[in-house]
Amino acid sequence: MTPRFSSDAPVSLLAAKICRRLDRRVTGSAAALRRRYMLAGAAVEIHPSATISPTAIIDVGNERGEQIVLGAHSFVMHGAMLLTYGGRIELGEDCTVNPYSILYGHGGLTIGNHVRIAAHCVLIPAKHNFADPNQPIRSQGQSAQGILIEDDVWIGSRATVLDGCRIGMGSVIGSGAVVTRDIEPYTVAVGVPARPIGRRG
Repeated sequence: MTPRFSSDAPVSLLAAKICRRLDRRVTGSAAALRRRYMLAGAAVEIHPSATISPTAIIDVGNERGEQIVLGAHSFVMHGAMLLTYGGRIELGEDCTVNPYSILYGHGGLTIGNHVRIAAHCVLIPAKHNFADPNQPIRSQGQSAQGILIEDDVWIGSRATVLDGCRIGMGSVIGSGAVVTRDIEPYTVAVGVPARPIGRRG
């Protein structure tokens, strides 16, 4: 399967936009940009208005169903990582993934529109199985339910969102929180594990 870019032109425009924003020269072709982000043979949809830092890592494997979708006007910043690991990552429109955050695909990661993910966050839609104490954890496999983040959510720096969680529309997740269960819309949640402390508005 070839990358789903509509043509070389949007990719070249994306390269130019990346470099203009970071005050760097455009030095590579569209094909070189594909190689840089390890997109060869992968299913990737990047809107022409989206921006990806040259130091971000966009890594899609070759398993069936692996895909990354990046919506209009979204921005993946310096050092951020989008890693499918057998699953699908979808970001809607006008989202930001700030420096050094890691978004995994595993069981599926779906992010709505206008979502803000601060620096050093981890979103991991999978977990190791470990019920049998007589077997190494690494040999017991994984389970993966997926993560859903609805529109207009702000996830504070160094927060972690674990598998099987839904964060409702308009919610705020405090810095350093660990989300282990669903968060209702317009909720402010903090702590380990994350617990509601209020509502917006």
